[in-house]
Amino acid sequence: MHPRYGTGLGMSLLTVTNVGRRYAMRRGLLARAVTVHAVDGVSLSLERGETLGLVGESGCGKSTTGRLVLGLEAPDGGAVHFDGAPMPAVGDAAWRKLRARMQMVFQDPLGALDRRLPIGVQVAEPLEIHNLLNPSDRPARVIELLGAVGLRPDQAERYPHELSGGQRQRAVLARALATNPDLLVCDEPISALDVSIQAQAMNLLMELQARLGMAILFISHDLRAVRQVSHRIAVMYLGRIVEMGEPDAVLHDPAHPYARALAAAIPHPGLRGQTRPVLQGDPPNPADRPSGCAFHPRCPIAEAICRTSVPALLPRQDGRQVACHAAHRSDAGVHRERAA
Repeated sequence: MHPRYGTGLGMSLLTVTNVGRRYAMRRGLLARAVTVHAVDGVSLSLERGETLGLVGESGCGKSTTGRLVLGLEAPDGGAVHFDGAPMPAVGDAAWRKLRARMQMVFQDPLGALDRRLPIGVQVAEPLEIHNLLNPSDRPARVIELLGAVGLRPDQAERYPHELSGGQRQRAVLARALATNPDLLVCDEPISALDVSIQAQAMNLLMELQARLGMAILFISHDLRAVRQVSHRIAVMYLGRIVEMGEPDAVLHDPAHPYARALAAAIPHPGLRGQTRPVLQGDPPNPADRPSGCAFHPRCPIAEAICRTSVPALLPRQDGRQVACHAAHRSDAGVHRERAA
């Protein structure tokens, strides 16, 4: 894990407490509506200058969590606090004012940009919306932002289709940084980029965080990327966090069986031909969640209690939080042996 290069660690900027988000879904015009629990009782915190990586399979609720964190959607339960205050209601004056301090980097840079407007105009939009700087000072600020993300001043006049994928993502990042945000939510920010420039994008994020002290929620299915940029990692499965801790612990010695399967899927040089654990079956339908632990139909160590009791996300002796009956029994046994 990289060193803590952020500034101001120790003061919680974001606190998410037991938030949930449900959606009503119909499978046909005449079908009865069913409830999908996209996010179910998620709790996490994020300090200034810290990066929290959020990982999991597609459809597990990562992006919905990101929208709840930003207040783009209101939770059905629980609470989101930003800088010690409750998140304002979506759309009111307090929420719009707070938007300057929270920004999002989207997965598809071409879809996030307006193809009809030059890049410079779009980078300047947050300054106009939030009435930051004098109009005469904004062009210089745009050039400064483009330079901060590695774009040239002349590229301010270019349209999105005239830039490469990596350049477009840099432009999206420049726009997100225009208001000097305290929190940046990155939703799969490198998945649309070529492998050759993914490392450049991640290094840029790390450099900007070191300079500006932002907190970052880094949402991705790429565990190698998450390991590189994160101070902590949260593993999500079917709307719930099942393990959270430092990257070295979660990825090198995972305690939850699902986290163990994800970590085993990371390619390692020199391990060609060796067998790795493979998850059986597909994730359950969120509209028809299994009873007890949602992972038990795919879990190789599931027991009777796993089918009837939902495991709580509890702290372990090593500082991690894990939601697994077997992991907590094992941890308790190790603790008793050390005490003896």
